[in-house]
Amino acid sequence: MPMKNATRAAIFLLLIVVGSVAASAQQTLQLDTAASEIHFTLSDVLHTVRGTFKVTEGSLLLGRNAGEMKGNIVVGAATGESGNSSRDHRMTESELMVKKYPSIVFQPEHFTGALAASGKSSIIVSGVFTLLGTAHPITVPMQVEATGNRYTATGTFAVPYVAWGMKDPSTFMLRVGKEVQIEIKLVATLKP
Repeated sequence: MPMKNATRAAIFLLLIVVGSVAASAQQTLQLDTAASEIHFTLSDVLHTVRGTFKVTEGSLLLGRNAGEMKGNIVVGAATGESGNSSRDHRMTESELMVKKYPSIVFQPEHFTGALAASGKSSIIVSGVFTLLGTAHPITVPMQVEATGNRYTATGTFAVPYVAWGMKDPSTFMLRVGKEVQIEIKLVATLKP
């Protein structure tokens, strides 16, 4: 009888240890919105428009299984700045319709590649990009650098904004590209 109790106790301890290891494999990254940056580039026949948007909130949950990633990266649609106030007003009010859609959101769903605990990594993040209330699947190649508990991820991707329902700002005299290039820099801290 004492042997059965010892065996049960050993199994119970093993389950606690395995459960603790599995729980510790799940990690939360909190975005540093002040250090994170979103840049956009839109070309037309005469010149190139460059600007920024601000990340307003975000966190990521890295799952227990390899490649699991959930969370939200929220960008304030009204924060778009290109250095021209009338263009910015038209972009945010008429094209992004910020009163109806105040946020642009990326929700990662998973990633491929190995994410190193320190140093540099290359991963590909897949998820859903919501613009004007409509979700679009995207894949973004990312370069990640981990230093201590701080992660910096950079990547670029194209948004076919006209195909995704935004107004084409082209006029009779001015022809604008149909895609906007997005460059992101996300800085996050690993939470215990």
